[in-house]
Amino acid sequence: MADGDSSVSEAADAVEEASDTKALDVVARSGFAVMALLHIIVGAIAIALAFGQPGQAEATGAIEQLAANPWGPAILWTCVVACTGLALWQLSEATVRARHLPRKERLGKLASSGFLAAAYGSVGLSFAGFAVGRRGDSGDTTRDFSTALLNAPFGLPVMVALGLTIMGVGVYFIVKGLRRGFKQELFHFDGTRRGRLIDSLGIAGHVAKGIALNLAGLLFVIAAAKHSPEESTGLDGSLKALRDHPFGPYLLVAIGVGFICYGLFALVRARFGRM
Repeated sequence: MADGDSSVSEAADAVEEASDTKALDVVARSGFAVMALLHIIVGAIAIALAFGQPGQAEATGAIEQLAANPWGPAILWTCVVACTGLALWQLSEATVRARHLPRKERLGKLASSGFLAAAYGSVGLSFAGFAVGRRGDSGDTTRDFSTALLNAPFGLPVMVALGLTIMGVGVYFIVKGLRRGFKQELFHFDGTRRGRLIDSLGIAGHVAKGIALNLAGLLFVIAAAKHSPEESTGLDGSLKALRDHPFGPYLLVAIGVGFICYGLFALVRARFGRM
């Protein structure tokens, strides 16, 4: 039994050593840069929506913009590799790198990094779908998912739980931004003009993303409460819904600017982040 435990430990050590390679570090940083670009594009689309322009203010809308570039296929496949590398790095953070932590911290790391690994992997799959010509509307996808969920046994409470979870993640982003929790992810530039700029970008970006996630989660809860899956339209639908309110366009512009700030912060994270 001891020999078996030793073999497992040696295998985990080997995987951890492989995850520390320079190549994975570079690819993971590239993944952060891709996510930064997506947030900047989504922010620009959100601002355009406030002025009545068309567009999808979420990841697939941003990917569609990149796909329209003359170098679209090459860009898309490069982004697939970058997002896959970032997902694998997060997966290693959730598993082999976290095994030395105390139990409570290890479970927290498994939940947070595991969620991020799935999220980045999903974005990578979206890039791959566009690269092979399978393009869809995220709003339609979300509505179809909500319809299937509400028609399933126990679908109603699951959908409410999903909406509340998304809102919880949104609150986490807001708190993280206001408390400057993002600073532990970076090499510090305290006391410098660059540091103050990075702090401003991090605060504005995290708070804006948190607000947007709360809006998206709220639509899931409303759709479940009214048993109306067509009202669950994801991030794009929640932002477009703001246009119908008196101060909605102003809030939409603020969220768009916030997303751009988050994207710029993510670029800093890609270059100066702790890996």
